[in-house]
Amino acid sequence: MNAHTTSVGRLAPQRRLRRLELTINRRLDGLLHGQHLGLLPGPGSEPAGSREYRAGEDEVRRMDWSVTARTAVPHVRTVDADRELTTWTLVDATPSMDFGTAELEKRELAVAAVAAVGFLTAGTGNRLGAHLLGDAGVRRFPARTGRHHLINLLRTLMEVPRGRPATQPVPLADAIDGLRRSAGQRGLAVVVSDFLDGLPDEGMGGADGPPPDWERPLRRLAARHQVLAVEVRDPRELELPDVGLITLVDPESGQRREVSTGSRELRERYAAAAAAQRLAVNRALRRAGASHLPLSTDRDWIADIVRHVHAQRRLARATRPAGGRNA
Repeated sequence: MNAHTTSVGRLAPQRRLRRLELTINRRLDGLLHGQHLGLLPGPGSEPAGSREYRAGEDEVRRMDWSVTARTAVPHVRTVDADRELTTWTLVDATPSMDFGTAELEKRELAVAAVAAVGFLTAGTGNRLGAHLLGDAGVRRFPARTGRHHLINLLRTLMEVPRGRPATQPVPLADAIDGLRRSAGQRGLAVVVSDFLDGLPDEGMGGADGPPPDWERPLRRLAARHQVLAVEVRDPRELELPDVGLITLVDPESGQRREVSTGSRELRERYAAAAAAQRLAVNRALRRAGASHLPLSTDRDWIADIVRHVHAQRRLARATRPAGGRNA
């Protein structure tokens, strides 16, 4: 259950989108040039031809000297990652995401994560598609190119009604399986959720506990696509403050319960259960073969994305064959 809070004041959607775009472009400058290579390790190992050298963007070690000599124009070798990329996103907009006690609601942080992925993977011919998991099921958006498509998608995410109980609930596991069936061409799959749906009630902290319902579908998705799991958190989901009597609300069912947070034993039990829950999510994502990017409503989410990108690039360089490094 989540503590019931009121939403903070918000700008109009168009102004929020513009501010979000400016923030991402300003702070992710240098990562926004076909740099889906940095979101996950792995792409970029298969030769695919050559193109003209771009000063400041291309590494000299990738020079294609034979083509350069033949054309008298500097060229670099291209790889499959430089070609068109199709990115599919599954965005959790169920009632559990309508919660936030810090700078953002989890729903707003999810939109910001999709925006960052959209701008990071933007490029000529690159396409972005989305599945929106809401209170009335899954809404699908075909994969298309261009900034206009991305902005329209982000606006739709921002305008999803809040506070509605699920009328046609679809489990996260089924939504992931639906994404797998729709995303035929190999590419990048990004799942943005709190991953609280489908967790077992018991055995949360143990390695031998039952896996979440969504683990197997996520593993099947990762068998064909590179998968980035963006886990959205709020600090109050990890621990309860000592603020007296509060009302906890299950966002999915609307069930309410009054809890006295003055009890130290209760707060400790809550924190232990929350830590076990997050550990179970972490382990399940790792077993499924997904790259894990946790974001929290009380942290600098762009800084966390930048750290993730740099870490994945270091991993990609470390695992690149020696011949590729020295070619």
